[in-house]
Amino acid sequence: MLSRLLAVVSMGSLRIYKYYLIAQPVSRKSLLPSGRGKKIEIRMIHQDDIVIRQFPRPAAVIRERFRQGAQCLAAFKDERFVGFLWLLTGSYQEDEVRARYVLHPQYQAAWDFDVYVAPESRLGLTFPRLWDEANRYLTGKGISWSCSRISAFNPGSLGAHARLGTVSMGSAVFFCAGRWQVMLSSVPPYFHLSAEAASFPEFRLDTQNLEKESRT
Repeated sequence: MLSRLLAVVSMGSLRIYKYYLIAQPVSRKSLLPSGRGKKIEIRMIHQDDIVIRQFPRPAAVIRERFRQGAQCLAAFKDERFVGFLWLLTGSYQEDEVRARYVLHPQYQAAWDFDVYVAPESRLGLTFPRLWDEANRYLTGKGISWSCSRISAFNPGSLGAHARLGTVSMGSAVFFCAGRWQVMLSSVPPYFHLSAEAASFPEFRLDTQNLEKESRT
């Protein structure tokens, strides 16, 4: 409520973001029984695909994601766009606040972000179909963990990810006022103050301990 109130009163110049940093094991098992969801087609799309025009995201944001090397899985039902999921093996430069997430070790972890399902399809099978294809893609690359940040203000996304078996890796709060940004987090670097685009906190998320814990 405070975040929304500040945004309205300040006409968008004051904003608060709170994120949970999570990791989930890459599943080798399908989330859907055999034969379910087959009417939903999942395709890996490229940066020149015409369907991008239907994405509910700014064109500049989409271009920056592809520039970073991100891959986009898009969902279609009856040839109609109904959702997407983004994956990146390597560091990810946040596009909502100024921050970078670095995964260690890189060979066993990937970053997933911005899982979107069209409103009319949110009670259907689009979400698990996207994740089944994402898990197949990541398994093929030998990835064991998929990490992400989830907005604390999005209970629907938190619940959907929790059902995938997520593990908490920390949290971070960003206070943004014009060009100024203050970050407080439960994991290193704990505090960061900046006023320039080139200045941002870097979170190094280690999945090695998660791998050890999963064996015990």
